[in-house]
Amino acid sequence: MMGHRMFYSGIALLFGVLWDFAVGDPQRWYHPVTAVGRLISGLERVLRPLFPRTKTGERLAGILLAVLVAGCSTAVPAAALFVCYRIHPALGILLESLMCGMLLAAKSLKTESMKVARALETEGLEAGRKAVSMIVGRDTDGLDETGVVKAAVETVAENTSDGIVAPMCFMALFGGAGIFFYKSINTMDSMVGYKNETYRYFGTAAARLDDIVNFIPARISALLMICGSLFCGLDAKGAWRIYKRDRYCHASPNSAQTEAVMAGALQIQLAGDAWYFGEKHEKPFIGDPIRPAEVKDIERSGHLMYVTAILSAILLTMLKLLLCIF
Repeated sequence: MMGHRMFYSGIALLFGVLWDFAVGDPQRWYHPVTAVGRLISGLERVLRPLFPRTKTGERLAGILLAVLVAGCSTAVPAAALFVCYRIHPALGILLESLMCGMLLAAKSLKTESMKVARALETEGLEAGRKAVSMIVGRDTDGLDETGVVKAAVETVAENTSDGIVAPMCFMALFGGAGIFFYKSINTMDSMVGYKNETYRYFGTAAARLDDIVNFIPARISALLMICGSLFCGLDAKGAWRIYKRDRYCHASPNSAQTEAVMAGALQIQLAGDAWYFGEKHEKPFIGDPIRPAEVKDIERSGHLMYVTAILSAILLTMLKLLLCIF
């Protein structure tokens, strides 16, 4: 039975990737990440008053938040899949495929990043700033056109791992429940994993968990992106060179892995100082300014993201199906 479930889950992974590429996130559907977000917000309101407003108290509250959110987000889909597979394997595959497809972000990432490119090309800088503000966490009001392009490209690079390859890895290893587990931690980090007055201690557990679950997938993503740059006609040698040199030029142990590859592949310089909530954050540059970033680089980054997603899907599906045989 376990071998059958692994086989079915492998098929669901493939169908889920195809669903994401073809359909993306249906705008009229209630997205499961929205439910996870509401769970996080609700538990934060409940847990904060239960613990003292001290460094230790807030960290304990944050740990409990992480345990409850990850536990609930994993248990509910696991139970739903158990019931569906008991009814009929086809029903289980359908549900697991849907889970996978809705929690991958290839098409939505390409769509949203291209909105930035089109805004810059057709409506100008202000429209570009507004469009990129929808996909980045930094302040965008002071960005010039190059800054807007770089922000969009960096988002595509980072989310190639966070939004595509890492969820695929957890789907391949642990099925639909695994991809929900990953997305719950990733969502927590995006909501409470800030080093500001409000979340410096409360969000510590979420941020550390996010670093842990992304550690291996980020490096797999980077290596696949280097391979993908060959298929995209980009600078694969430069991608490898900048990856080796700049992959740790970030406060996060994972974020610069794919950003370094993207910078090298496109022959542009990314990162540098950025503003968040009116406060300047000094960051090292990633890559060499062989040429200035241009609007076309947003489209190029999207192509590399898609090729990386395809390589990841092929690799992980083959590995999962091979495990069923042996």
